[in-house]
Formats: sequence, C-alpha cells, structure tokens
Amino acid sequence: MKWYTEKWSEQCKFSLGYDEHIHSEKTAFQQIDFYKGREFGTFFTLDGLMMVNEKDEFIYHDMIVHPAFATNPMIKHVLIIGGGDGGTAREVLRYPTVEKVVMAEIDERVFRLSQQYLPLTAAGIEEDQRMTLHFEDGLQYVRNAPDASFDLILVDSTDPISVGEGLFTTEFYKQCYRVLNDTGILINQHESPYFEEYAENMRKARNKIKAIFPLTKVYQYHMPTYPSGHWLFGFASKSFDPIADIKIAQWKKFSLKTKYYNTDLHIGAFALPNYVKEELASED
Repeated sequence: MKWYTEKWSEQCKFSLGYDEHIHSEKTAFQQIDFYKGREFGTFFTLDGLMMVNEKDEFIYHDMIVHPAFATNPMIKHVLIIGGGDGGTAREVLRYPTVEKVVMAEIDERVFRLSQQYLPLTAAGIEEDQRMTLHFEDGLQYVRNAPDASFDLILVDSTDPISVGEGLFTTEFYKQCYRVLNDTGILINQHESPYFEEYAENMRKARNKIKAIFPLTKVYQYHMPTYPSGHWLFGFASKSFDPIADIKIAQWKKFSLKTKYYNTDLHIGAFALPNYVKEELASED
C-alpha cells in the first residue's frame, strides 16, 4: 500500500492509503491525479488537494444542493459553477421539476476523467436533455449571462487559488446577484473555520456576500477528507430565508433518498458553534 498525503496546515498533514495511482496529467489549468484504494475507493486531487472520493462524496453533494430545494421547491433553472466531477449536477437532476441545468467548468478534462474513473458522480450527466455543459471560466460565463435568468446558482469551486480565485471576488458575487431572479438563491463553497488560512478566506467571502445580498446565512457539514473535517456553505438569497421559509412537506413529496441530508439536519446545520459565529462576525 502507498500513501497519499496532503498538508492541512504548517503543522498538520492528512494521509490515506491507496493501491494504485491510475491517472496523472497536467492541463492548462491544473494538475489532475486519480487514485484507487480500499478505504475511500477512487479519488482524485487537483494540484495535490483532495476533491472527491467515492466514500464521502455524498456528504458534500447532498449539502450543496438539497438545502436550496427544500427552501424553494419551485426551482427550475440552475447554474452550476465548477462542479466538474458531476456530483452536484447529479443531485440537481434528481428533481423532476428542474427544467434547465447549466454547468460552467473551466477544465473539461476534470469532467471527462470523472466520466471515465468516477461514474458514481459523472455518469449520465451529459446525456440528460436538461443539461448544458460550458467548458469555460465561471466568472466569464456569469458576466455574459442574461439578467434574472436563474433560480439557483451553485458555486462548486476549489479553494480561492489558481483557477478558483475569481470565484471568490466581489465582482463574481455581484454578477451572480444580477443573474439571479427575484427569488434567486446562491450557494457557495464557503471554506472552513478551523485552520487559519481557510478561516481567512471564509471571512472574506462572508463579508463580500453580506454587502451584496439582503439575506445571508452560513451552514455547516462534516467532510472527513477535507482539512479539519468542519466545512461550510454560504446561503444567500434575494427573498428566501432557509430556516423561516423551509418547505418541509413539499420537499418530502419529492421522495428523494439521501444518505446525509434531511430536513431536521437542514435546520440544525445553520446552528453554528460560537467560535464560528465570532469568526464570521469579524471584519477583515
């Protein structure tokens, strides 16, 4: 057995075993590697950072998608920024009421390799007639998108470095606000409160979004293979409050089987520890 190791902070590393390094390539955007092991199945990394693995991917993909649909079950038009592994699109496409899904992923190779090595997340996405794929920069896509053209934007991004940097800017959040309709919801990858580098990016994202959207909250989920395991999504909307406006009975009528998300967890996820509240309240 070999070991994949990722540095979580200057004094903390995370390792997991693998049996085979099944693919490696450098694209114009990033380094992509796929591995296969017994504990976590197939997993892939971008620039040496864990993105998706077969064992815990359901946690991330449940929590980026379903809280928005439980808040507004009438969502029909969805934009996914990033999400090249296909898992976020997979969950969105489970809703029969969704009419149109656009995925803007900067690196086509991430999606193509996921189709090949991670069918758990990528299989069937491209074949769905409601799905449109754009292999381009997410910021550039929203710049060109019409006003009020989406009900929901899901920012399934890497950390704010390299190809993900533009997806944490004030301009990007302003463009998302413009592209969302009057009931629009924005969910964004909101980093982690635990290690300082991630917490700093969390605070910056929070302060930028609060300055643009009238309703903003943060919710948490437990992701075992991401640094510290304690991670956050941001919820921003023009009109919906994710707790006051949750439509529990309507969401349950979809009869979706989920491994992590449920409507009790939905409400609890917005109840944050004190240290996270204090971090989010601070101004950089």
